[in-house]
Amino acid sequence: MKIAIIGAGAMGGALAEGILKNLVVDNASSLTVSDVSSSVLEKFKQVGAQTTTDNSAAVKDADFVAVVVKPWLTQQVLEGIKDALDYSRQQLIVIAAGITSEDICSWMAKETVPSQIPLCLAIPNIAIAVGSSMTFLVPIGMTKEQTDAICALFDQMGSSVVVEERLLSAGTTLASCGIAYAMRYIRASVEGGVELGFKSAIAQKIVEQTVKGAVDLLQATHAHPEAKIDEVTTPGGVTIKGLNEMEHAGFTSAVIRGLKAGLK
Repeated sequence: MKIAIIGAGAMGGALAEGILKNLVVDNASSLTVSDVSSSVLEKFKQVGAQTTTDNSAAVKDADFVAVVVKPWLTQQVLEGIKDALDYSRQQLIVIAAGITSEDICSWMAKETVPSQIPLCLAIPNIAIAVGSSMTFLVPIGMTKEQTDAICALFDQMGSSVVVEERLLSAGTTLASCGIAYAMRYIRASVEGGVELGFKSAIAQKIVEQTVKGAVDLLQATHAHPEAKIDEVTTPGGVTIKGLNEMEHAGFTSAVIRGLKAGLK
């Protein structure tokens, strides 16, 4: 399997790192990364990936072509590689918030058979770099086998879920923006830990493991979060007092309002 990534910015670079670190391809040379900046490509070149500043050359032998550029550059980049793509054997992945499948299909239509390339809209988050992304996938004009192949690709770098296109924006705010919201909770907890008397580095270690433990518990048991909360909230205890104080400050409401604000 060969993969080409067009665009090595924050998201494209994270995708490339995830592919390389999680052995998604047989060897590093099976990954080609293309970007206008040679300096950005250097770190991928050093670990054995193919690199180029020529997008058309990058996609030539790939099985999967991922276009990961800013939304306002997406049409230009796609139209630039259109003639170099083989619609009969390649699959196109587009990672660009706010770009619709209708637009992409319009840009990529050819007067040949097949006239459309199998397409998947994808929204991962930056944790893909360490194999822990939550990725939303919208297959367009893909067979079940092709869809399964795309899911398998992203499942090697975290978890993926196939959704309707109308839910991509919600997925973005819940998981892509959501990772920033989770980081902000961690930062706040670390600051609280310092106020409680721990050194910052120790407080961060404690909070990181605590959050990881909460996630591991939910994934292992598939329990509702409130069920696990009930296990540690003894009557009149410190946990329920702390939770109620957070709720008095609007904790749940603030989280929901923040998520909904991401859709505006």
